[in-house]
Amino acid sequence: MNPALSLASIFLLLLLTACDRSAPDSAAPDLASRNMTDAVGRVVRIPAVPQRILALSELDLDALLALGLRPAGATNARGSDRPPAYLGTRAAGIEGLGNFAQPSLDRVVVLQPDLILAGGQADPERLAQLESIAPTVVSFAPGEFWQDSFRRIADAVGQPEAGQRVLDEYRARAAALREKLGAHAGESVSIVRLTPNGPMFMFGDAFAGRVLADLGLVRPSAQRAPGAGHAPPLSREMLADIDGDWLFIGNFTPDPNSVAALRGEPAFAGLRAAQRGHVREVDATLWTLIGGPLAAQAVLDDVERAMLGATSEP
Repeated sequence: MNPALSLASIFLLLLLTACDRSAPDSAAPDLASRNMTDAVGRVVRIPAVPQRILALSELDLDALLALGLRPAGATNARGSDRPPAYLGTRAAGIEGLGNFAQPSLDRVVVLQPDLILAGGQADPERLAQLESIAPTVVSFAPGEFWQDSFRRIADAVGQPEAGQRVLDEYRARAAALREKLGAHAGESVSIVRLTPNGPMFMFGDAFAGRVLADLGLVRPSAQRAPGAGHAPPLSREMLADIDGDWLFIGNFTPDPNSVAALRGEPAFAGLRAAQRGHVREVDATLWTLIGGPLAAQAVLDDVERAMLGATSEP
């Protein structure tokens, strides 16, 4: 990114915005904007009905698409150079803004947003830069329950009723699937992210774990610690900590064969999930990061295929 170009672009945008605000009717009450409090307690003045929204996290993009809104631009999924794969064609053609937490300010300026959703943004300097371009809402804080974050996003874009309908649809489907799972109730599901340094399991409050709880499924005892993050990478001698009745592995390594290599470990072959044919390789972005309603529905899809479909995976 060219710093001089960014500063010049931002200055030009701010100058144009100032001109707009100096229109003859600017003395009238500003009925087209309102205040809201974001996830980190900042009071932000936002448009009542934003038209050009930027999504700077996976959850922000997921939420907007679930609400039937198409953002003007979005950052890539973490560990990727594109939007989350589970979104498929829904995200096709959306202007790319660079990587999560490090959006290109040049691109942000060019798109002339009237609202920026910056979920998880923790860099005060970057937040100030975004705020100088357009009203910026930190839509979620780390570890927050995804449904609360989604409600905040729906409110920020002026769609609280639509947001409630989306959540009601998810809950209805989760309840129906929970009933269909029947005998699987209470089974333990291990959620693992495979990294170049080894496998690591997700803690008890991780996004996908909360979805599993809605289905009456539980996490292995080693994975029930509070928090939405993950444990350190495990040595091969500690693979028992990733065991459960079911094992879902998301691969974040550059090597697509890493899961196959892990399966080849003698200690892995002894896991209960492996012996029962209950190991599934899944989308790491979907299962080990924070998502929204579309991600939650996709987790339900994966669970339904695993537990009510084929009994084993090649």
